[in-house]
Amino acid sequence: MAKGLNRILLIGTVTQTPEMRYTPGGLAVLEVTVAGNDRVTTETGEERELAWYHRVKMFGRYAEMLVEQLTAGTPVLVDGRLDYRSWEAEGGRRSAVDVRVDRIEVLDRADKGDEQTVSDARGQERLREGLNEVVLIGNLTRDPELRYTPQGTAVIRIGLAVNERYVSRGSEQEKTHFFDVQAWRELAEWAAGLKKGGGLFVMGRLVNDSWTTQTGERRFTTRVEANRLERLARGPGRSGGTGAPAKQAQTGGVDIDEGLEDFPPEEDLPF
Repeated sequence: MAKGLNRILLIGTVTQTPEMRYTPGGLAVLEVTVAGNDRVTTETGEERELAWYHRVKMFGRYAEMLVEQLTAGTPVLVDGRLDYRSWEAEGGRRSAVDVRVDRIEVLDRADKGDEQTVSDARGQERLREGLNEVVLIGNLTRDPELRYTPQGTAVIRIGLAVNERYVSRGSEQEKTHFFDVQAWRELAEWAAGLKKGGGLFVMGRLVNDSWTTQTGERRFTTRVEANRLERLARGPGRSGGTGAPAKQAQTGGVDIDEGLEDFPPEEDLPF
C-alpha cells in the first residue's frame, strides 16, 4: 500500500482551560477539547446545525509553548491528522482514534459579532460557524456491505487503511491507521460497488458515537461521515480516476514524539 493522505481541519472554541500533564518519561502532553457546529443541508433543502466536540492532543515543547494561550472560550484553528491506536484490555482488544495536532492557531474573530458562540448544558462555549473537515486517501480493508434502515435509507460502512511513513529516533518507520467511514443514500449505493484493496479518496466530517453494551459498559467510537468519495484508478499516491460526485451525507444520529509509549490509552470523551 502506497503512502496515504491523512488530514483534519477544525475551527472551533476551546471548551475548558486545559492542564498540562507529563508522562513518566517526562514528555509534555496537552489535551484540548474543541467544539463547534456544522451546517448540514438535507435532501429537502432544510439546514440543520449539528454539534461536535473533538479532543485534540499536542506533545513536547509545542504543548508547553501553547498551554497559556488556550483558555476556555478561545476560538482556534486546528491542523492535524487522525491517529489510530489499539491496546489490550480486559474483555478484548480496544482501539481509539485521536486527533494529533501539527499546528494550532488562535483566531481573531472580533469582527464576527457577539452571537458567534452558543452555550451547551455544561456552560461550555461552542462556535456556531465551525469547521470539521477530514480528508483521507487509503485502501479498503474489506468489501463494503450496503444496508437499509427500517425507513428505507441506504447506509454503508467502509473500512479504510491509511499508510503513514515518519522518522522516529533517526530511522524511517511505517504505521497503518484504520478508520471507519460511513456514507448515506445515493453515495452509499454508489460505494456498494467498491472492492477490498481498492484505493479511495474520502472527504467528510469527524463524528463521535457512544453506546451501552449488554453488560452496562459505555463504549465510544469515532468515524468519518463521508460527503464525497472518489475511487482511485491505481491506488494512493498515483493518478486517480473518477468516482461519485459530491453529495451531502446525513448523519446517523462522530512526527511521532519520543516517549509516547509512556502515554496510557484513554477511552472517555470529554462530554
